Amino acid sequence: MMTIKQIFDLAVKLGIENDLRGATTVRKHLKKEVEKFKKLGREEQREFDQEKLTNPFSDTRMFVRDPHKPVKRVMAGIDIDTGEIMLAQRLGEKKPVDLVISHHPIGNALSGLHEVMHMQAEILALYGVPINVAQSLLHLRISEVSRSVSPGNHYKAVNAAALLGQDVICTHTVTDNLVATYLKKFIDRNKKRLETVGDVMKLLKTVPEYKIAMGQKAGPVLFAGNPDNFTGRIALTEITGGTESNKDLYEKISQAGIGTIIGMHMSEDHKKEAEKHHINAIIAGHMSSDSLGMNLFLDELEKKDVEVIVCSGLIRVKRFKKRR
Repeated sequence: MMTIKQIFDLAVKLGIENDLRGATTVRKHLKKEVEKFKKLGREEQREFDQEKLTNPFSDTRMFVRDPHKPVKRVMAGIDIDTGEIMLAQRLGEKKPVDLVISHHPIGNALSGLHEVMHMQAEILALYGVPINVAQSLLHLRISEVSRSVSPGNHYKAVNAAALLGQDVICTHTVTDNLVATYLKKFIDRNKKRLETVGDVMKLLKTVPEYKIAMGQKAGPVLFAGNPDNFTGRIALTEITGGTESNKDLYEKISQAGIGTIIGMHMSEDHKKEAEKHHINAIIAGHMSSDSLGMNLFLDELEKKDVEVIVCSGLIRVKRFKKRR
């Protein structure tokens, strides 16, 4: 039987292994954090976020009483708030819900959301955008995101969970990384038949989560470009890394020879900038993409005999079939 810590550690491990930057690069960043920590004075070490020494994803955190608590049953959803915490308690009247898993960050995972965005520069560099340019433009956007999340009530759900004795974890970038790697491999396997943007759209709609989302009117949509346009190079620059990047990066993405980007969501300003620089922008869908990443993680839990129930917009599709 898995414990909460084992589930959380598995999430972080999968996040590292499926990071588009490569596991070696991510572990190198962890090593740098350890070296930085060792050089700090005692007071600075007390203030240092020591979770960063083992977990490279600031938006993936645990809010639990006993991390070594055994887990038989989890409730997982895209967004977890007070209502979902109370739902877990109500369901637990018949059969205990040992752990609630949120995709989107809560608590200090939300207030620290901007910290994970630095990874976007390295991902863009893999696609040919100069790293110095990507870092410079991202710095402006990271500051903006930091200010935008600053006034939020970050601990509302965490406090509700504590009052009701409900353990919660959130798995944001780790499961977004699972989506990014899944889609990259999926597109690479089929790239010979992806001539136009319309071909990419058709391919995405064969993914079960996106197919179901189509019925909910929330499936893949072409935000910029034309279905008959040639794809050019396809880049997954809008799937993982916290939230939307700096819109000024679309000019640099175009200059790097990228013709089509695939993302989860896109603001109107970003759409206009993509159009300005002749980039085809396919938005696969937010809840459906988040569901895909969560499903890949939840399948791993079911392999370990953890029962999974879903809520809060999570489209559950199982790729793992348990042997009887």
